[in-house]
Amino acid sequence: MLTASGGPCQEQCSQLLPVLSRSAIIDAVATTPRQRARAQAIEDIKRIAREQLAQEGSAALSLRAIARELGIVSSAVYRYVPSRDELLTMLIIDAYNSLGDAVEKAEAACPRDDLAGRWRALAVAARTWSVARPSEYALIYGSPVPGYHAPVERTGEPGTRVSMLLMSLLADIQRGRPLVSLTGPLGGDFAVLRDFLGLSIGDDLLARGFLAFSALFGVISFELFGQYVGSLTDYEAHFTHQLDSLSALLGL
Repeated sequence: MLTASGGPCQEQCSQLLPVLSRSAIIDAVATTPRQRARAQAIEDIKRIAREQLAQEGSAALSLRAIARELGIVSSAVYRYVPSRDELLTMLIIDAYNSLGDAVEKAEAACPRDDLAGRWRALAVAARTWSVARPSEYALIYGSPVPGYHAPVERTGEPGTRVSMLLMSLLADIQRGRPLVSLTGPLGGDFAVLRDFLGLSIGDDLLARGFLAFSALFGVISFELFGQYVGSLTDYEAHFTHQLDSLSALLGL
């Protein structure tokens, strides 16, 4: 597991993936035996679906194959999950929330005034989660699933948990520093975003934040999708080095 190097958050960042059992999840959301049975069935369907993702990829996801794996008729699966697209949406929401939980937990373990440590904890947690769950990472950050369009009204909030955490960090970085504004279309976009977020972040720092966020997940994607094969041997060392560069970019 990759850990933060040289920062006070190193020990806290070593435990990044909170584990919640299926039974605990089911008990938390279902109160009657019928509700618990339904919740258990949906969890079983999603478990098999994740195994399919890992073995064959999202394009091959099949409710009929899931029914065969569970030993039930396909019509029974449709009582719980009406379509493949609905199942994909459920898996995407779960993946975003799982990533968000891991990143938020790691970042929250750092002192609020340790801005560099918070950035490093955020980034390390994102990589750690992604390396542990490559098929789920591919579902949310890989190629779009042919014929599927994620409903923004359902996936938007969980999908922005990590980026919103970064925005909050940028606002803390900005404190005590002069606000730098940009002109033209980019300045206009940032003005709209700033009003929406209600955060005081200068355009220049916002631009740096966008680049850092893109680079973070670009480095992770290149590692998971095999783009470094033949070029690098120690992905963790490379990731740590790039984090240092991105920290400098953010002025940390």
